[in-house]
Amino acid sequence: MNNRESFSRWGIIFAGLGMAVGTGNLWRFPRIVAQYGSGAFIIAWILFLFIWALPLLIIELSIGKKTRRGVVGSFMDMIGNNFAWMGTFVAFVTAAITFYYTVVTGWCIKYFFATCFQDLIHKKPVDFWRGFSSSWEPVGFHFFAVFIGALIIYFGVTKGIERANKIMIPALFILLIVACAKALTLPGAFKGLNFLFSPNLH
Repeated sequence: MNNRESFSRWGIIFAGLGMAVGTGNLWRFPRIVAQYGSGAFIIAWILFLFIWALPLLIIELSIGKKTRRGVVGSFMDMIGNNFAWMGTFVAFVTAAITFYYTVVTGWCIKYFFATCFQDLIHKKPVDFWRGFSSSWEPVGFHFFAVFIGALIIYFGVTKGIERANKIMIPALFILLIVACAKALTLPGAFKGLNFLFSPNLH
């Protein structure tokens, strides 16, 4: 009997939220919105979120639940052995994305420590980044991020991934709420909101 672990309902919800709220939505999204029509872009983004992104997420979860196999095995079960290469390609892309995100995660850990222990708020951002990027620290924090990820995976689905998600996902949303509240107190905040949510069709 295979006693392979599986996600609980809340585990799936937290994992889905973790996949949906990426660094692109935090760093890149506001710039793209401002560049491509402000509110008009947001309307199109929400539309395609329900037409394209959410159905793909549901399909992915459904295939995994049905086949109970890895990505290569899932493609073999669903559409045949001749298409196993598609699963291999998906696995490769996922690994490539992980290479990028572990580096960014290392940066985030460094900035978190600097905020807590190095009085980051009173330092010039450019000078701080130059000092950080020209030292050994990016590599060190990269390996630290990989170690944390490996440790979470080592403890499995229930004791590792789900437990970490129950802490990190709520913490992420708390930080986002605090950041939004702080942003609303900055000079010109409401002009920025008006620009962000007013459709620009030109």
